[in-house]
Amino acid sequence: MSTHIAAKEGQIAQAVLLPGDPLRARFIAENYLENAECYTEVRGMLGFTGTYKGRRVSVQGTGMGLPSHSIYVNELFRFYDVQTAIRIGTCGGLQPDVKVRDVVIAMAASSDSGMAFRRFGPRHFAPHGDFGLISKAVEVAREKGIRHHVGQVVSSDMFYDDDCDWKLWAKYGVLGVEMEAAELYTLAAQFRRKALAILTVSDHMATGESCSAEERQNSFRNMMEIALEAAVSV
Repeated sequence: MSTHIAAKEGQIAQAVLLPGDPLRARFIAENYLENAECYTEVRGMLGFTGTYKGRRVSVQGTGMGLPSHSIYVNELFRFYDVQTAIRIGTCGGLQPDVKVRDVVIAMAASSDSGMAFRRFGPRHFAPHGDFGLISKAVEVAREKGIRHHVGQVVSSDMFYDDDCDWKLWAKYGVLGVEMEAAELYTLAAQFRRKALAILTVSDHMATGESCSAEERQNSFRNMMEIALEAAVSV
């Protein structure tokens, strides 16, 4: 049994959605999953398992930032035999054509995190998403007519960063900045699992535009539905 999730054996499905916000986990369970049951409330980080289109799916809150995300993904992979993990969260747009409310399907994730240096030292590991999940996510987004982009994001350790070098990342084509995907992809590589990050652009670094609370709720449904379809496809 894990320390932070503390679910019983068999309570967690092999495919798990990973919102940072535990209340988003509850929203998905209540609005998309059938017969959803809560398997953990430890530290308020809610987790649920139910069915979607007849397939078992779990949704687990992970908190904010790479270290918090790492704890939950480690435990899901190490102790619960989770095979597919899909992050659903937000990012700040960096490119002119990446608009607020668009969906970003993260093909790869750069990072400024100290966690990468601790693992690899001066070496540069290139964490990336699972090709099958990426392909399915793109297919679903196209079928649903959801405006989306596929490319690289950057996972940052800091949210409030007065010296943020987002313009440098943007120069090299990075689509958006967020705080978890690089760790998810690195752990998936370590444990030989499938992973993907699907993100909603909630604000834009260049223009300063951001979503209202109502717009966030409506646009977040797009990434949830893409993630659920991808989760049950594997």
